[in-house]
Parts: sequence; structure tokens; C-alpha cells
Amino acid sequence: MGAELITVSCDTHFTHLAWHTVEKELADVKFKMGSDKTGDLARQFGVYLGDDGLALRGTFVIAPDGRLLFSEVNFLNVGRNVDELMRKFKAALYVAKKDEGIPPTWNEEGDLTLKPSAKMVGKVHEALSNDGNPT
Repeated sequence: MGAELITVSCDTHFTHLAWHTVEKELADVKFKMGSDKTGDLARQFGVYLGDDGLALRGTFVIAPDGRLLFSEVNFLNVGRNVDELMRKFKAALYVAKKDEGIPPTWNEEGDLTLKPSAKMVGKVHEALSNDGNPT
């Protein structure tokens, strides 16, 4: 998809190694894992909990030009769904090229999108029921 995936946490690289070698959910991970043990990057993204020395679970999709395309922040004990993250990632790439709105039912290019307009205000549900066209 032309993207690079890097995970970053406030854990040390030793903790990442332990997670990777012990936790079966991470056994096949091939992407880079970065350590932000000082919390500097977490502070920059606004997810650092200074009193606890922890960071909220944030996902940030950043375009090569530095624009934020998508972000999501979960509390510490709320897991993330990779399929939903991939749907949102593909949606962010899609809308970066098109002037369309992505409904929550969209999964890939070719699925129903909405064209933002004054006609659409208050008629999203109707448009979703009529192949994207409000009446």
C-alpha cells in the first residue's frame, strides 16, 4: 500500500524484545518497533499521561508530506482491531485523493461513498439508503 508501519511505545527495546519473543500474538510481527522511553514523542502527539509515565494507545496515519490523515486514541486497556484500523487507513488514503465522504460501511474502493454538499446536510441516512443520493 506504499506505507511504512512503525509502532512506538514508552517501553524499552528490551521490553519490546520480550513481548515479541514471549507473547504469541506478536510472534509474526515484521514491522519496526520504536522506543519512546522518555515519553517525548507521546507528549508531542498528546497521548502521554505524565503522572503515570504511560501513554494512551494512539494510532496516527501521517502522509509523506506530514499531514495527519487519521488518528484514533484509546484508553490503556482498550484493544485495537487491526481490520478496522486497516479499513480506516484505506479510507484515509482514498479521501486524500477524492472529495468524497466515507460512511462507516465502506471497506474498499468501489464501495458507496458520499459527496459532501449542502444537499447532504441532514440527509446522510437517506443517501446511504439510496445509493449515495439524497432526494
